[in-house]
Amino acid sequence: QVQLAESGGGLVQAGGSLRISCAASRPFHNYVMGWFRQAPGKEREFVAYIDALQRDTRYSDSVKGRFTISRDNSKNTLYLQMDSLRPEDTALYFCAACVRDCMEFTANLSHYGYWGQGTQVTVST
Repeated sequence: QVQLAESGGGLVQAGGSLRISCAASRPFHNYVMGWFRQAPGKEREFVAYIDALQRDTRYSDSVKGRFTISRDNSKNTLYLQMDSLRPEDTALYFCAACVRDCMEFTANLSHYGYWGQGTQVTVST
């Protein structure tokens, strides 16, 4: 079992940048990781994915080219660099560890078994 804690959220103007982090409670180099987000009144959605060795990254169409997922396994930390932020990026952002069907890319929320509490990102116009 691994506990996850997100940090780094905040208020930023449209067009700005923000980097959020996710700290794992123990070594997480064997876990495939993902970032998800949930806006008010909407379902939680996939944002980005990274495999255990950082050889494969995937993004939702809405953030591709603007967001970058990375990890530092020596620090047990996952990152999401968010550039060219838009008001529609406003949401609660969650990191999660994949626990089922993780051998290939998955954006399925049900495959992720460990979740953090989330960090709020608000983008103003």
